[in-house]
Amino acid sequence: MAGRIEDYALVGDLETAALIGTDGSVDWWCAPRFDSPACLAALLGDPAHGRWLLAPVGRTRCTRRSYRGDTLVLDTYWESVTGTVRVTDFMPPRSLDSPDYPGSAREGGPRIVRVVEGIAGRVAMRGELRLRFDHGSIVPWTRAVDRRTVASVAGPDAAYLSCGPGADPAVTPDRTTVEFTVSAGSSVAFVLGWRPSHTAAPPTAAPAEIDATLLRTLAFWNDWAGALRYEGPAREAVLRSLLTLKALTYAPTGGIVAAATASLPESIGEQRNWDYRFCWLRDSTFTLSCLLRGGFRREAVAWKDWLLRAVAGDPADLQPLYGVEGQRRLPETYADWLPGYESSRPVRFGNAAVDQFQLDIYGEVLNTVYSAVRAGVAVDPPAWALVAELLEYLGTRWQEPDEGIWEVRGPRRHFVHSKVMAWVAADRAVRLARVAGLRGSVRRWQALRHEIHAEICARGWSEEQQSFMQYYGGHQVDATALLILRLGFLPADDPRVLGTVKAMERLDEHGFLRRYGDVRDGGTHHLDDLGGTEGAFVACTFWYADALAATGRPDMARTAFERVLAIRNDVGLLAEEWDPVAGRQLGNTPQALSHVALVNTAFTLYGTRRHGRTATPRLAVA
Repeated sequence: MAGRIEDYALVGDLETAALIGTDGSVDWWCAPRFDSPACLAALLGDPAHGRWLLAPVGRTRCTRRSYRGDTLVLDTYWESVTGTVRVTDFMPPRSLDSPDYPGSAREGGPRIVRVVEGIAGRVAMRGELRLRFDHGSIVPWTRAVDRRTVASVAGPDAAYLSCGPGADPAVTPDRTTVEFTVSAGSSVAFVLGWRPSHTAAPPTAAPAEIDATLLRTLAFWNDWAGALRYEGPAREAVLRSLLTLKALTYAPTGGIVAAATASLPESIGEQRNWDYRFCWLRDSTFTLSCLLRGGFRREAVAWKDWLLRAVAGDPADLQPLYGVEGQRRLPETYADWLPGYESSRPVRFGNAAVDQFQLDIYGEVLNTVYSAVRAGVAVDPPAWALVAELLEYLGTRWQEPDEGIWEVRGPRRHFVHSKVMAWVAADRAVRLARVAGLRGSVRRWQALRHEIHAEICARGWSEEQQSFMQYYGGHQVDATALLILRLGFLPADDPRVLGTVKAMERLDEHGFLRRYGDVRDGGTHHLDDLGGTEGAFVACTFWYADALAATGRPDMARTAFERVLAIRNDVGLLAEEWDPVAGRQLGNTPQALSHVALVNTAFTLYGTRRHGRTATPRLAVA
């Protein structure tokens, strides 16, 4: 069975990623891209669905592990009575291999490199590779190419395992095993690479080449991390979050996936299991702000450009999410052959939310363009035309119900957050019009902005609850109401803002916020018929810290921030949710929005420092 979600560390090459457990097993790897079918899928099943184990004989958990400095190179240590061994795992960015990068269409593909080094004494090691293409469903034809190279082929996929001197593989029809011993000062390297099956096998890398590749990979990540523009508290957590966000970036296009995984459950043993290996518009402004604040302007511009390319076309066709290359068809399917993470079924690939109507995404797109312009990022004339077209279309549909930011699989409702984001779209369009010279539309957009604002205040606010509600006529609060302040809908001293922030205590469970509902009434009331419960939503707790800081409670804000920092795993990663009762992470991992929210909250609390002291926390309009 797979480990706990927090047992996994991430390595990646900016086009795909792999998850490695504390037991030394690579249990998740999609090749050649984030959204490709997995060829190691034990994370959603068991070893028979694909894994690559490399660990000391008889050991089930490492002694300790960490990323090497400010990189995505993972060092795992195993200590025993006979000696100590270190396993170094990394994926070389493909830009290091080709001078004409980007080129995901070029011959070749991703590689996972694993180097076993003896630190002290002697340690007996064991490795097992069980490749399973197409999300664990296809057992490939596996054969020895030569004494130390093994090829596995099925349909369009091929994978090659290269074993270093001293580790001769044993090949059977369904797996490759290796047994060897390392002594202090010695090392053995392994390389697992994916390629299209119609291309030639890769050349075997000599030990010196692997050493050089490791040095280039370390230099790549260290150079990138050196651009960080933050010197406040929790700097290590901020940098690790930005490194994780970079690792979730599909470099050829600039798209950023929501997570590296699919179908990890929000509730163990239940149905809330979604595929997050795609790019969501809802995260766009948060992500842009995070990158710009951190000093990573190049990545911010790439993300903005991806966004504008993805949404180009008829405004009526705007989708909540897209593929890493902007593709629109992401049909949701069930993988019946996979038992699911801890029996959480069904296992889903693709995401049916792509066909939902989510009103908030129009505001997200315009807010992202506005934020980019404020930061001095160039926006070309077609983008200005897109702004106008999106708002004209929104003006005809903003009064309709939708599925909302939480992608409810149930009846459409008039979600307050969706209406607030429609207001954001109109507000940002008015502001952008002055820059773009679209003054002929300003009065109409100002009128739309005023109309939406008035309706939200009349129908979204509850005098009885003294809070903005989740949807018109509803009786439960929603953490997205915390964004009303950040988005500039109302000022921090408005009684309705203060009442809404106060109402968030209803979502508090052991110091963490759920997305919506009322924990005091027995848990989250769901808006669909999927049943089950879910954990606290990590990003929502960060939003709460932001709102506390902006409404004059910085000490409470810092406490909330530090509480979330404490639930990161041993290498600094956060999943989508946290179960404060069971004390474990839930949902897909690592979650981009969780790490983006961490960075933005750190800047909100500590990003402005004067004379060695932190200035009063303040939320600028996103």
